[in-house]
Amino acid sequence: MTTEEATGTGAAAATPGWLDLLGRRHGAVAAALAGGVALHAVNVYLATTVLPSVIEDIGGARLYAWATTVFVVASVLGSVLAAAVLARTGPRAAYRWSAAALLVGTVVCALAPNMVVLLVGRAVQGLGGGLLFALCYSVVRIVFEEALWPRAMALVSAMWGVATLVGPALGGAWAQAHVWRGAFWTLVPLLALCAGLGARRLPGRSGEPGSVRLPWGAVGLLSAAVLVVSAASVAESLSVNAVGVLVAVVLLCVWARHERGAAVRVLPRAAFGPDRRLRLTYVTMAGLVVASCVEVFVPFFGQRLQGLGPLGAGYLGAAMAAGWTLGSVVLSGATARRALVVATAPVFSLVGLVVLVAVAPVRSSGVAAVSSVAAGLVLFGWGVGAAWPHLLTDVLRLSGDGDQDVAGASTTTVQLTATSFGSAVAGMVANASGFADPATTADAARHLYAVFLVPAAVALIGAVLVSGARSGKRVPAGE
Repeated sequence: MTTEEATGTGAAAATPGWLDLLGRRHGAVAAALAGGVALHAVNVYLATTVLPSVIEDIGGARLYAWATTVFVVASVLGSVLAAAVLARTGPRAAYRWSAAALLVGTVVCALAPNMVVLLVGRAVQGLGGGLLFALCYSVVRIVFEEALWPRAMALVSAMWGVATLVGPALGGAWAQAHVWRGAFWTLVPLLALCAGLGARRLPGRSGEPGSVRLPWGAVGLLSAAVLVVSAASVAESLSVNAVGVLVAVVLLCVWARHERGAAVRVLPRAAFGPDRRLRLTYVTMAGLVVASCVEVFVPFFGQRLQGLGPLGAGYLGAAMAAGWTLGSVVLSGATARRALVVATAPVFSLVGLVVLVAVAPVRSSGVAAVSSVAAGLVLFGWGVGAAWPHLLTDVLRLSGDGDQDVAGASTTTVQLTATSFGSAVAGMVANASGFADPATTADAARHLYAVFLVPAAVALIGAVLVSGARSGKRVPAGE
């Protein structure tokens, strides 16, 4: 495979459209990849929705937060292992086994008699889901020609927007019927179909050499960092929160130093080479993902400040995902103007956060107040979604030919790790601002959105720099 210029110069005059991706030639494969990510994403939101009902039924309230923590840690672990699993087994078997692991974890959750067993199921779910999520990104460059990468990345990313609508609705319906186990059972036949028919659409082998060695050093350091920051985020003490984030940052620094000289890596070699474009791309991605973690508190603020009901507040939170999906679908084909799209997209996210700083703390259930909050969320999501397919594609383009498996999986690892840190910091800011106290909820909303202007600004700086650094040089294999 030759790596195209990161500027998009020399792109084909006729950019492939959605029919080229979803037509007879590629449609089945595209559906398999989109379906895998969709099931993982729906599971994320479905489980979050039914957890309160789970606690009411089987107890274990003190372990409530750990249901998310173990899932996130296992997901990061799965994403880190994806490149080695893909190289060892090939796309078809890797997809089948990861979907099967997600299925097994889901069955364990559905049958769980107590919270400890549920945590085991969540861990297996996270491992399978993280592996499946990373594999779907990695397989894009194997099964599609390069001109279709942005469209394929947009399709896969858009599944998260779909999941924000389907997951809470499905989980909420079962929870309201007081049959929370049914939510998990609903996913079982779909996952079985995914592991069976979906996997058959993929090639048995990638046709490219890859390392089958596992990056155990990186696995340990990254998992420890995510575990520490996730565990610290559920503590009530602000000092414990802060120490946890500090320790996790130190572990990330140790991981980065280890990664630079490791023989088996999580990131491509080009991330540590003289060409800074790949590093800047990762920085931009991480900044956007961290900033998007304000979404966690949108339903809470929607109920407390805008007076919405649980369902309305939940769908207000989905406004960001709607903007993300819309931005991805509309601008994924702008390959000839990729640099301009990437450089300007984070501006929309920054403006969206500024709007939220101004309007989210307003205590009003009026149409104007709710619409303004929704507009800020859609603007933010549009900025992330517009840039995201091009950032993902650039990771593949800027990585050496020998690192393509690693490159595809690395995007998921960066995304999940950034989500862990962003969620932890969001929880710290909200707790420190007294979000649970009705008297200070408005201040907490203002502080949260204001603090997260920082990672959004970092993403904008990274996007501008990476767009300006697009020299058009090809990345040689193994750089």
